[in-house]
Amino acid sequence: MVIDAEKNTPLPGANIWFAQEGKGTISDEFGRFQLEIETTEATITISYVGYADQTLTLNEHDGQVRVLLQPSPTELAQLSISSGGMNSVNSISKLDLKIRPVNSSQEVLRIVPGLFIAQHAGGGKAEQIFLRGFDLDHGTDINITVDGIPVNMVSHAHGQGYADLHFLIPELINVVDFGKGPYYTDKGNLATAGYVGFSTKNSLNHNVVKLEGGRFNTMRMLGMFNLLDEKMALKGQNAIAAIEYNLTDGPFISPQNFNRINLFTKYTGYFENSQMLTLMFSKLSSKWDASGQIPQRAVNDGALPRFGAIDDTEGGNTARTNASIRLVSNLPSGLVADHQLYYSHYDFDLYSNFTFYLNNPIDGDQIRQKEQRDIIGFSGELSKSGIEGFKSLDVKIGYGFRYDDIKDVSLSNTKNRRQLLHRLALGDINETNGWMYAEASWELGRWMANAGARLDGFVFDYVDKLDSLYSTQSQQKMRVSPKLNIIYHFNERMRLYAKSGMGFHSNDTRVVVAAQGREVLPAAYGIDLGTTLKPAPSVYLNLAYWYLYMQQEFVYVGDEAVVEPGGKTRRHGADLSLRWQALPWLFADFDLNYAIPKALHVPDGENHIPLAPTLTSIGGLTFQSDMGLSGALRYRYIKDRPANENNSVVAIGYNVIDAKINYTGKYYELGISAENLFNTDWNEAQFAALTRLPHESAAVEDLTFTPGVPFFIKFSASFLF
Repeated sequence: MVIDAEKNTPLPGANIWFAQEGKGTISDEFGRFQLEIETTEATITISYVGYADQTLTLNEHDGQVRVLLQPSPTELAQLSISSGGMNSVNSISKLDLKIRPVNSSQEVLRIVPGLFIAQHAGGGKAEQIFLRGFDLDHGTDINITVDGIPVNMVSHAHGQGYADLHFLIPELINVVDFGKGPYYTDKGNLATAGYVGFSTKNSLNHNVVKLEGGRFNTMRMLGMFNLLDEKMALKGQNAIAAIEYNLTDGPFISPQNFNRINLFTKYTGYFENSQMLTLMFSKLSSKWDASGQIPQRAVNDGALPRFGAIDDTEGGNTARTNASIRLVSNLPSGLVADHQLYYSHYDFDLYSNFTFYLNNPIDGDQIRQKEQRDIIGFSGELSKSGIEGFKSLDVKIGYGFRYDDIKDVSLSNTKNRRQLLHRLALGDINETNGWMYAEASWELGRWMANAGARLDGFVFDYVDKLDSLYSTQSQQKMRVSPKLNIIYHFNERMRLYAKSGMGFHSNDTRVVVAAQGREVLPAAYGIDLGTTLKPAPSVYLNLAYWYLYMQQEFVYVGDEAVVEPGGKTRRHGADLSLRWQALPWLFADFDLNYAIPKALHVPDGENHIPLAPTLTSIGGLTFQSDMGLSGALRYRYIKDRPANENNSVVAIGYNVIDAKINYTGKYYELGISAENLFNTDWNEAQFAALTRLPHESAAVEDLTFTPGVPFFIKFSASFLF
């Protein structure tokens, strides 16, 4: 077992390297690992980011070994290429969280290499996401969870897969598990471009009260507290609570009046009978005003300033409550049983105006999208390391379901957020997804193979409340998704991998029943070929070529609240991630992502995928001194890209520089952060849209955009006790 020597708690995900055999493994939820020793003696090295490495010599007579790791300054040498099992690439997130901790909601998803976000509705709406040549809208092709609870909302009022992460307090993030591509049996619906799984902390190093303030009437207050004393913690019992409150007017001429409050509490207990119990509860409440997108032509001719608005009565409010209970048990048979039951209640009310006065030249085209939903779900997994007669074989079997009960999903034309002009859609949705999967991982010398398959079944029910006759429209569909991944451990500094698999994303229930079950679960076929290297202890490198074919691309039409089929697509490209500890106190990180996204079976020149990123890069320098001083200088770059199919409208690229510096004392921490250090004019969210302004007699297809934040400085003070 691998244990934190100070907290006496297990360290899941610790890396264990068996030098003689040239292979490694990782510890499980209880910090346990298993190695088959066929020699008289075996030397293993245990490492974990933020802890000092430990080397042990074991013999064939040794039974359970208890390994106590001591916390130490973060070093890149602690990061092993064999961490993460089949998905070693995500091990870099452990290092990234240590050297550049996330401290704003905008940074939550940016911790994933190659992932870009854009906000375009006053800070309260879910971010638009970009990854691997995808405009993922708000989550259409990326599966996102927090502590095992799904974030994505299927058949959402504003778009399929809508993923609002604003209930996650950034300082509570402990682990970011991510994977790109459809290669993982435990990830189902929407996991085509990839998945991101956030896990929150079980305990805190300190109680924290944090105050932040900055430009544009921005204020944030945060409190995080351990609820149990050190004696209980040493017995494996931890409980924490946190509260976060945000206010800002933003840089816009019309104030955003944004406010958000988050509550969070979590209990984790490890028991002598090898059980881990986790109870979690969180609550979000948020409301805001927004200026929405503005047309480029109005800015160019001077009719509108960059931070002005055509319709400044956009905005909305949202609320979410989550509750979860998870039990992990080490059964006498050697099986590990992991089961979780969760519940979410969600309210959503959004006002937008995408086309201004195109359809209604008198009152404008403002729309309201609204829903109320309850989600109940269950997931289970049985796993066993080593089967009688096949000691190097690990197996997993998983099962579960998710049920969404969505009331009054509506789309309406409104004016000034007060007057209902016309109701376009109103109904109730019930959507059920049940699944089973099985996978096996087998090691033979330096080779490791992982094969599995997943079965998903869906039931889609919709009641149209605008229909004069009551009826439940219903469709059912199933999908089998096979996976095969192979790894070759060349040595402890290099491994090669080939990943392949099939995934899918579901369509909106309203579209499924209207189309009588056509285009429900289009498949995605992907492959990754790559290598993970550590040419030196202070250098980490990952390089991959990838390919993804989509059987059907879904395009969300916001002002009609439908998802339209966009045809077959193909994407391929390359990812490069580099981490370098140049000096004991200086780290450099660099991510470069290139993609070629194309629509198939359409003429050249008209086969661009709107807003799909082609070249992106994120990186920076981070320093951490022994004197308590730390800081970072970071950039993010995205190249110009087509905003429509024929590239007649271009989404403008940008390069933005951010900086931060902190000083940490024994009982306090002071910080200054600056976004857009050089006050660059940049566009955050961008769209090619057919719009009409009040003085125009005809519609114009033009670039509409939300301007990115100008130079923004924020001060913070934290008190530790």
